Amino acid sequence: MNVEELTALLGGWEGYLLGTASRLEPVADEGRSEEEVWLELRPCADRRKCCSGCGQEVDQVHDVEERWVRDLPILGTTTWLCVHRCRLACPRCGPKLEELSWLPRYSRVTKRLADSVAQLCAVLPIKHVAAYFGLHWDTVKAIDKAHLQSALGPVDLSNVEVIAMDEFAIQKGHRYATVIVEPYTKRVLWIGRGRGREEIRPFFELLGQDRRQRIKAVVMDMNGAYEQEVMDQCPRAEIVFDLFHVVAKFGREVIDRVRLDEANRLRHDKPRRAVIKHSRWLLLRNRENIRQREDRVRLDELLAANRRLFTVYVMKDDLKHLWAYRYQGAALRFWKGWYNRAIRSRIAPLKKFARNLHNYLYGILGHCHWPLHTSLLEGINNKIKVIKRMAYGFRDDDYFFLKIRAAFPGTPC
Repeated sequence: MNVEELTALLGGWEGYLLGTASRLEPVADEGRSEEEVWLELRPCADRRKCCSGCGQEVDQVHDVEERWVRDLPILGTTTWLCVHRCRLACPRCGPKLEELSWLPRYSRVTKRLADSVAQLCAVLPIKHVAAYFGLHWDTVKAIDKAHLQSALGPVDLSNVEVIAMDEFAIQKGHRYATVIVEPYTKRVLWIGRGRGREEIRPFFELLGQDRRQRIKAVVMDMNGAYEQEVMDQCPRAEIVFDLFHVVAKFGREVIDRVRLDEANRLRHDKPRRAVIKHSRWLLLRNRENIRQREDRVRLDELLAANRRLFTVYVMKDDLKHLWAYRYQGAALRFWKGWYNRAIRSRIAPLKKFARNLHNYLYGILGHCHWPLHTSLLEGINNKIKVIKRMAYGFRDDDYFFLKIRAAFPGTPC
């Protein structure tokens, strides 16, 4: 087998041929804890040399230097390449490194090793990938970040007409970030730290004036900062409030408050007070999601024994029907009936919630034109938690946001 055939068998390094090869045993005194393969690569004399600056072919060599780089392991053994790297005397750019298809300009790892690292980083934490290849943590992170930036590129906002936005916890201590998604394609468009008007404004600046005018609907929770910024930036967009967040708000502000009031009213009746006090999650769950028969029986007994809890529980279920309408006139008639029942209930937390919700009615009725919701965003937020937990947190926001974009590249409509 000649040198050309042996070089091709090992995977080939375009423009280079294999020179000397050696296998070294572990030597603790020299800092080598495992076997290594050292391969010397010599440039082919008749190869075409191109400047890495301008890409033009250059014949004259300025100098040659030795560079040690890592390649994929050969038979499970760490492999080092001693590359005689040429610096060309480019008449346009001056002294510039030769362009190599398999070795980036300043990289200390080959392109195929970098690709393998990036593929594993998609499913494993950086720490595990670094241990597997014997690379430094920072090296693996830099490789994966560069790969994501190259693969994802700038986000395409050209045909965006409907968006959904929500917040997620990025760190402990009530520190949040905002994620903006195209709901029809399930594509993450933008992620930014914070949930205030100033923090989400860069997305609308990225959209540009023309594309902001083309936004038709924005799905969100009842976040005042989101609402005001959307109104200012996208005056033609219809705001749509999501069922999930409204019902969750009802649970916090009405059911929880009534439950605690009833428990305090029965503070001298310890058994009955304990039943009501420990029924929080039972009251917040939908009845169809209660699988255990004993839980359903307990819920029925609780509602039968307490009229105020029964009232707010039924009003919560009725409120969800508002999002089933597709005609605004019918939805408005349903709302007026629900609102009047809430006001006549003589339950203070329910009356307060109904009056506050009346101010957001336009966003609820917007669901008739745009039957969208943020359940997609809740699923994305759960995936974000998995990405964050798998890496034990991220210190680099840009890298973290690239990982999120890579996890949700979008699907065809």
